[in-house]
Amino acid sequence: MATEIRYKLTDRNMQTYEGCQWTLNEWKETTGEGDLCSAGWLHVYSDPLVAAFMNPSHAMITKPRLFKAEVDGKSKDDKGLKEGWTKVRLVKELDMPKPTLEQRIRFGILCAMKVCKDKKWRQWAEDWLSGRDRSRESAYASYAASDAASSASYASYASDAASYASYAASDIDLIAIAKEAMKEQVHVCAPA
Repeated sequence: MATEIRYKLTDRNMQTYEGCQWTLNEWKETTGEGDLCSAGWLHVYSDPLVAAFMNPSHAMITKPRLFKAEVDGKSKDDKGLKEGWTKVRLVKELDMPKPTLEQRIRFGILCAMKVCKDKKWRQWAEDWLSGRDRSRESAYASYAASDAASSASYASYASDAASYASYAASDIDLIAIAKEAMKEQVHVCAPA
């Protein structure tokens, strides 16, 4: 089987969890035993944008570096949020996407919209996405009106909204959502 390409985050010293040191073009190998968040798996992402959006809840790396990685061996998928592989090597450093706060909020809202059907919350979400109403008051009103969307109302926690959505629905395409979140938006100003 030919190796596949994925994406890996490290800290500025090319280290990951518990000081695991990475070196370009050097394979790391694990057993593939245990849960995905155990020492038996090496974590990677399917897309650089997914890595950027999920970093706050997965690795919390303050100034992450992004690498193109070759993967091989056994794999385990976490519904598109991240993957675990038994063999990984970093082959090239890439520019790290840097979503703005607005793009992170958009990502969280777009993920939550995949599973939340509450009409009041969806109206708030559509108004926020279009730029029609981004007021704090409407966000609070939306939150109060819908328990189902309560985590999404705090959409700056975009990675948490993505995790919730991925587990609540099987047809979530996080890459497509991340690309949509990164698009420039035209803001509509509310009348004064």
